[in-house]
Amino acid sequence: MVYDYLIIGQGVSGTFLSYFLQQQEKTVLVIDLPTKQSPSHIAAGIINPVTGRRMTTAWMAEQVMPFAWEAYTEIGNDLGITAISHRNVIDFFPNPFMREGFLEKIKAADEYVFAYPEQNHFNPYFNYEFGCGEIRPAYSAHMEVLLPAWRNRLISNGALLEEWFDRSALSFHADGVRYRDIMASKIIYCDGPGGFENPQFSLLPYSPNKGEALVLEIPGLPAFNIYKKSMLLVPMTDENKFWIGSSYAWKFDNPDPTQEFLDKTKAVLDEWLKLPYKILEHRSGLRPATMERRPFCGIHPHHPQVAILNGMGTKGCSLAPFFAKQLADHLVNGTEITPDADVKRFTKILSRSN
Repeated sequence: MVYDYLIIGQGVSGTFLSYFLQQQEKTVLVIDLPTKQSPSHIAAGIINPVTGRRMTTAWMAEQVMPFAWEAYTEIGNDLGITAISHRNVIDFFPNPFMREGFLEKIKAADEYVFAYPEQNHFNPYFNYEFGCGEIRPAYSAHMEVLLPAWRNRLISNGALLEEWFDRSALSFHADGVRYRDIMASKIIYCDGPGGFENPQFSLLPYSPNKGEALVLEIPGLPAFNIYKKSMLLVPMTDENKFWIGSSYAWKFDNPDPTQEFLDKTKAVLDEWLKLPYKILEHRSGLRPATMERRPFCGIHPHHPQVAILNGMGTKGCSLAPFFAKQLADHLVNGTEITPDADVKRFTKILSRSN
């Protein structure tokens, strides 16, 4: 079989890249065997225009935010699902200092930070003595619906190979790559943490970190907003189902769930939440973050048959659609990739890769 592109991985990056390439009438074959610890399956799908304790505007938010809304809406309409919802963040201040910092942002006319007019509105559901503010717009991408729906589309089109990618079965040729009996002009790695072991890209400055989250059942909690107070509480697609997280650990022995996170999160919930809750699931996995907090996107500078879309870190659900479209356009039409994301910025480092 001959394809235009061979894509490794069907997380959020591989999903949108295969979608945009097929829109441009290119043939793709995606190789993916799903795992419960893949970052896209663990993620809450939060698309937030601010980041960090100081609430700084996220990188490229003015471009990424509207594009994410359009991209998820478009693919959702194509698949007949709701892939994204508008859910602003209600930020409950944990102390007077955080309240003051938030108010300073409002005074400075920050375009995403606002006062919340009804300070007692959430009293039936939460304990919060220092008030709350609102971050908007913010969105929730429904990864638990989108990924399997797109997977089914790939299967129905004969465009998915459900297996572990076997590097030993891959060979490189002047006109492309060969994987067993499959030929393609390029192979594109959207393999998340798998990129740490990729001989073509392992020298890139990854900074993997481990994240954990719980899936909860909370009857009676309104699902119109994302809630924040030291942790994020995010409505999921199923009624009364919520995600809470996440942790960020740069030192870890394995990607498995920990008792420490479970105990910490239960303590947060018991102090913050007034409603009864039930823990349904404890998730964990590794994020393909980078030292620069910028993604890796583009064609390998020394191997033109090889490309990458990886390194999205904690902003994968917002960045992946934007850079998947950039990469698809670059591959098909030769348009430029944002320089801060283009993997060619590591041309010297990658000259030492296999």
